Amino acid sequence: MAVEWSGLTPDLFIRLDRQSPETLGSQLQNALRTAIREGRLQIGERLPSSRRLAVDLGVSRGLVQATYEQLEAEGYLRAFGGSATRVAFSPQTTVVTSPEGTPAARMEIDFAPGRPDLNSFPARDWLWACGEATRTASARDMGYGDPQGSIRLREVIASYLQRVRGAFAGADDVVICSGFTQGAALTLAALRAAGATSVAVEDPGHLDMPILVRRAGLKPVFIPVDDRGLVVDELARTKATAVIVTPAHQTPTGVVLAPDRRLALLEWAEQVNGVVIEDDYDSEFRYDKQPVGSLQGLAADRVVSIGSVSKSLAPAIRLGWVLASRHLGAWIAEEKHRRDRCSPILDQLALARLIESGRFDRHLRRMRGVYAARRIALVEAIGEHAPNLVLTGLAAGFHAIAQLPRGADEAEIVAAAAQRAVGLQGLDRYRSPNSDGPPGIVFGFGDVNQDAIRRGIAAIGDLLRQG
Repeated sequence: MAVEWSGLTPDLFIRLDRQSPETLGSQLQNALRTAIREGRLQIGERLPSSRRLAVDLGVSRGLVQATYEQLEAEGYLRAFGGSATRVAFSPQTTVVTSPEGTPAARMEIDFAPGRPDLNSFPARDWLWACGEATRTASARDMGYGDPQGSIRLREVIASYLQRVRGAFAGADDVVICSGFTQGAALTLAALRAAGATSVAVEDPGHLDMPILVRRAGLKPVFIPVDDRGLVVDELARTKATAVIVTPAHQTPTGVVLAPDRRLALLEWAEQVNGVVIEDDYDSEFRYDKQPVGSLQGLAADRVVSIGSVSKSLAPAIRLGWVLASRHLGAWIAEEKHRRDRCSPILDQLALARLIESGRFDRHLRRMRGVYAARRIALVEAIGEHAPNLVLTGLAAGFHAIAQLPRGADEAEIVAAAAQRAVGLQGLDRYRSPNSDGPPGIVFGFGDVNQDAIRRGIAAIGDLLRQG
């Protein structure tokens, strides 16, 4: 879709060579044809008025009018009486195909996990917080800022994490970053600089974790996950000195790390002088059980806890935090400064205002109700259309696992569902290349409303029953 420029007539970058034997009119025609063919000027886009373009190029208005008329005759442009001249031609585009060579299908109902309800973003509260942040910001706040982050936001985050996650935190322990991915990358870079060579990751686990570890110049070591979380005994048999875990709601299985394994994991970190990187990604959303406290609150000197507002508000905010011991936090802040100096200060101040005003808590309470209702809708729809399946991992977050019978073909079910415009993900895609396990389907329900959940499961119920 072309951008509709408002206000004054839009500028247009065209260079004419007055030393060229080619006439200025011919040069202008060729320049506009090329810009349209290459897609720099898109169909429907408004061109400058003939008077404005003539002034900008230092040519006569008649030359520009003649150029527009010629290109209109050729089908490149279209003139509207009393309005602007617009692009009428669109270059041939390439059809994007899937790896199998068929056109990529658009999923009408997509159960992709990890996506919050983007339609429920608290826009009014965020606009209010942005206004408050801008109104009260000092001249100092308008500068580049501390790479560790705004002191106000760090104070608010530290207080919030102590209140709702049982963390052990002060403002000096917090580094503000651009979401979990950057927070993990900064932490891994700091660990590598401190001498780490390998980092353990959960298997099955988050798809990005091995990639982040390799990008940091470290070797990923895959540790199995069972119905009690990370198998810590397997971790102890490796040479890893750091591990990335999702203890409150494991990705993707949804299990909670068992209490004895939590303690064993911290004992391992102490024995190897290592670090536990805690991904606290959707701990705000729990339903049937009491919240599980942060690992960091048990061993602040051994655990780096990383969180963000990507799941609680929206990924577009691009703000998160790293809670680390002050020595490691200083390395992380230095790496943050080296990469992008600091995260946007006004956004940080807005988030601080949103949280301390109580509007953030109010939004979370409302979203717990929304996700709980969708969770019930998924359970009921599966019970009606595929009663043979067992759903697990429902205690928190907004995804669940449907356990398939052994021998079921995950890939076949996912492909068949896609033909019906229903997006699914198999559990196998979260496993390392050399691991194996029972088949399953990961159902995300964060960004799928109740009606869509029911329709989606009804559309693929026969596939799930066959599995």
